[in-house]
Amino acid sequence: MKKALLLFLLMLLAVPARAAEIRNIDLGKKVEVWFAEDHTVPIVSFNISLPAGSAYDPADKAGLAAFAGAMIDEGAGGLNSKAFHEALANRAIRFSARADRDWLVISITSLSRNVPEALNLLQLALTRPRFDADALTRVRAQFIQSLEQDQAEPDRLAAKTFMQDFFNGHAYGHSTTGDIASIRTIGAADLRGFVKSHWVKNGLKIAVAGDITAAEAQKLLAATFTPVSGAAAPPEANVGKLGRPGVHVVPLPVPQATAVFGLPGIMRHDPDFIPGYVANYILGGGGFSSRLMDEVRVKRGLTYGVSTSLSSMNKASVMVGSVATRADAIRQTVQVVRQTMAQYAKDGPTQQELDDAKTYLTGSFPLAFASNSGTAAQLGTFQRQNLDIGYVARRNALINAVTLADVKRVAKKLFDPARMTVVIGGTPVQAGKMAPQPKPPGRPVVHQPPVPGEPQGRVKVPTKPVKPVEKPVNGPADASSAAHGTAKNP
Repeated sequence: MKKALLLFLLMLLAVPARAAEIRNIDLGKKVEVWFAEDHTVPIVSFNISLPAGSAYDPADKAGLAAFAGAMIDEGAGGLNSKAFHEALANRAIRFSARADRDWLVISITSLSRNVPEALNLLQLALTRPRFDADALTRVRAQFIQSLEQDQAEPDRLAAKTFMQDFFNGHAYGHSTTGDIASIRTIGAADLRGFVKSHWVKNGLKIAVAGDITAAEAQKLLAATFTPVSGAAAPPEANVGKLGRPGVHVVPLPVPQATAVFGLPGIMRHDPDFIPGYVANYILGGGGFSSRLMDEVRVKRGLTYGVSTSLSSMNKASVMVGSVATRADAIRQTVQVVRQTMAQYAKDGPTQQELDDAKTYLTGSFPLAFASNSGTAAQLGTFQRQNLDIGYVARRNALINAVTLADVKRVAKKLFDPARMTVVIGGTPVQAGKMAPQPKPPGRPVVHQPPVPGEPQGRVKVPTKPVKPVEKPVNGPADASSAAHGTAKNP
């Protein structure tokens, strides 16, 4: 046990692979592999993306992609769930998977000498999953318990309802973890069918970082994925109308309500994405340096935190944010958000705000490569965004090239409060009907804003993660950005 703990801590302390030395590894035309070699510590990390996100869920089986991802380490080949987990633990292999809107993302970190065994277990999981009845029943119960808890939490209700309203019937609108009724109907046959059509290497993206040579990585990866189906996953449906402007309330008798708000965003390959990202950072992405935090928290004491992000998926993009406050102050808070956004769209930022944003966004970028697992996760994010391998080297120059005129122009186009969809989780109360609440302290502990950006398909609203009983089934892809193996840079 002590040895396994020591190895795990060593993984967490792994020194980053050098981003400037990213190379391609050839595994054929249908597979993309990025590789960053670093022999500082004997650790290798993999970030593997398959076209198997919740956008592919059948209409009557919402949550199927996430359910399949949660079963990936629950037994394969001749190993049942217990034996599979023991094989991972005995070699200190970290192995996890999450389904977002577009992708199933698998994260693996291993000691160098155990990489062949780690990839052998991955191959078994992808090609010979068991879906044993006992494991299936246990994981289903975890999903249902988490979904039941969500029904009592205003932030989760607001986030889920926002996605439904914003995407107007598209598959992006249903919860990645489904609903209680749909999860109850998912069986082994559904999981096998989904795995057969979506756990495929046509469109596979792999990022590798750490103590391994390119030749070794190529040989091991080729052997791992040769048996994986080369079929193409079916295409995702195009998105139609985005947004349902206005304020929509999901009643819940709680003292603190949450508002989730959003607007159509900017697609990742649009030339305005980078100026839009900078514009969003200034408005709501920069923690205490953001306009919204200043207006809503510092000046009025209405909340402990308010934030926004600009996120792009395969078929759509959304600017989304959230704020929580007292039930008798939620409508006032939403109005302040609208007013702040309208003023920002009209006048844009100051030169000082732009300079400060560039300093943070470029200076924090290396933090994304602070470990081999972080490097692999970051490269995987760029791959899922369909960027080229040279983007890493160009990224800061693109940020620095953004002008004040660029930000003003994009802010005017992006932040139109008249088009904003707002969902309030909780029952608004008439002002003055609640007992007075103390004003928040001057500067509480607040999470530093993420290193700039948001992984494709992970729509960020700062809400609580899914709370399974034993193991994470999936971070709330309706909302959160925090999930193992997820990077946060544009």
